[in-house]
Amino acid sequence: MADIQLTNQPHRSAKARHPQRPARTRGERITRTLILASFLMIVIAPTAVWAWYLWARAQDQYVSTVSFSVRKEESDPTLNLLGGLTQLTGSTSASDPDILYDFLHSQDIVATINADLDLVSRFSRFHEIDPVFSYDASGSLEDLTDYWREQVDVDYDSSSKLITLSVMAFSPEDARDIAQAAFDESSRTINRLSDIARDDATRFSRGELQKAQERLTRARQEMTSFRMRTQIVDPEADLAGQMEVLSGLQSQLVEAMVAQDTLRETAREDDPRVAQGQRRINAIQAQIAAERAKFGESDQGPNGESYAQLVAEYEELATDLEFAETTYRAAQASYESALAEGQRQSRYLAAHIAPRTAESSVLPDRPMLVLKAFGMLLLGWGVLLLCYYSIRERR
Repeated sequence: MADIQLTNQPHRSAKARHPQRPARTRGERITRTLILASFLMIVIAPTAVWAWYLWARAQDQYVSTVSFSVRKEESDPTLNLLGGLTQLTGSTSASDPDILYDFLHSQDIVATINADLDLVSRFSRFHEIDPVFSYDASGSLEDLTDYWREQVDVDYDSSSKLITLSVMAFSPEDARDIAQAAFDESSRTINRLSDIARDDATRFSRGELQKAQERLTRARQEMTSFRMRTQIVDPEADLAGQMEVLSGLQSQLVEAMVAQDTLRETAREDDPRVAQGQRRINAIQAQIAAERAKFGESDQGPNGESYAQLVAEYEELATDLEFAETTYRAAQASYESALAEGQRQSRYLAAHIAPRTAESSVLPDRPMLVLKAFGMLLLGWGVLLLCYYSIRERR
């Protein structure tokens, strides 16, 4: 009897555990159903809605591309010497493409092109049908700039200094016109940069030339005032004339003294010619003393000035005038050289890919957008599922 009870005891425990299996199965079924429902609601349904929008509402967009580089015009001095010809070389400024890259993303170009082409109407013509990819016409300039940065792709190769501009619009003509306008505005900007660089290169030389010209004018005016005050064009020439007069008087004095000595040897002491000769000698000596006094400190020159003072003042003025003329010629040559260099190295844009009218639309890339949306939703759903199981295990 005891053996019968022992053999029936496992059967009773199995029967006791058997009613719990349907409860666990029902819970797992509910969980699986909820997981499947969440997958359909979070992943499949939004992906289907997004696919419907892309194929039913999203408008086709066309792309126009322009690619250009900043060039600089230079001349070969060898060719200039041989034939007076100039050669265009392809040197590229290192900083200008960086400036243009930043300019193509700025509000300045957006405002300028909007004023010329009315970007708002071109970008918002399908806003009622396609509010996702089109622009809201009620937006501000900042909103238009943000939309511009989405529709205009600027690719800059820092090694080759090439800029490629891809413009997306809702019609081929709009894309081509906007790309051409962006290129034209970039060309005007680089021309302004070239003008600024030319002004910077010549501003210092122009200032030095003006200073040298003013100094030369002042030196010439001081020289003219000196000549008008002294009534002497060249004191050195006038002094040379005075030296000739003094030399002539000294020659006359020597001749008179020789004649006087000869007369004294042949004539008597009371001969009137001896007294007359002595008076002539005295007169010549007095005249020589007077001429020599003009070169000293006494006021014997024109207008009560000594020739020494006049010559010293004239030499100072002549030195200032010569230095001013030399400085002016050097400043003028430097200015002309800077001006020629600035004109020779003028910048311009060279487009090796011109904007063209697209024949077919390539955007939006509907299959790729659907795959991206599905992948992101699936990833989000997977994260939520992991969080659910983590919380369930902790309980």
